[in-house]
Amino acid sequence: MRLAIDSGKLLYALGVLFAAAALLYFVRDVVFDLSITVKAALLLLGFVAFVVAGVALEQDVLDVVAFALAGVTYVVFVGYVVVRYRPGETGTFLLLAASAALFVALGYALRRGLPSLSRRPAAYALGALVVVSVLLVGADAATGGVRYDVQTNDSVTVAVPAGEQPRGYVPVTRRIGSITAANPSPFTRALSLPDISGCIVGQTAPREDLWVSTDIEWDEDTIAGSTTRAYALTGEFTLDANRTEPTTYAVERGIDCSAERSEPTIAITVGENSRPD
Repeated sequence: MRLAIDSGKLLYALGVLFAAAALLYFVRDVVFDLSITVKAALLLLGFVAFVVAGVALEQDVLDVVAFALAGVTYVVFVGYVVVRYRPGETGTFLLLAASAALFVALGYALRRGLPSLSRRPAAYALGALVVVSVLLVGADAATGGVRYDVQTNDSVTVAVPAGEQPRGYVPVTRRIGSITAANPSPFTRALSLPDISGCIVGQTAPREDLWVSTDIEWDEDTIAGSTTRAYALTGEFTLDANRTEPTTYAVERGIDCSAERSEPTIAITVGENSRPD
């Protein structure tokens, strides 16, 4: 049996697949430093643009391709909104229900031949969508991204808690500073705290480990527009349980673990993705 394959339709299908891949790559927050709000808005505007193009086109199967691209764009838009905004079970259900009603209404209208656009009005509509998109991107770029400010204490004192058995090593946690994330933009943006690491210098003790962490929630990866949040910066020390006297550490930035100090010192290193203080 010989299969008859329409090469033109095959190429159209490949184009839709690559467009879907491009859209998925677009929403991964690895290209185009845009806010979450503007990315979602651009996806929605793209959906409207493809619908307008599909209504206006009456050549070959280009209208079908345009509607396929519209459907793919809308699916990516809904997925992006659900993943980034986390509307909850009720919100997700309402969004999906509204989307179903929207596509049923569009399908019914197309079957009835209700939306009818000539090339010129369609071009005007697409031009307006492009202008709105440019304005959104411009506003996004003008309002700037999230700013991070790392503040450290001058010193911190740690000691083995009373009542600990005098053997082995004891983990002790103390606050050594804070990180502030400020989003001056009116748009929701991705939240990515700078990587913070630390070590102890100026000590000859056989074991004085330090683990630096923040109290950010594991799934907290967005920050709303015009919002400022503060997170505690804590250090977990591993102390020798036989040492009963408290130890005071100076806290310094701008030095590395090879630095020499005459007193116990915590060296704090801020990752490259942080903003200058």
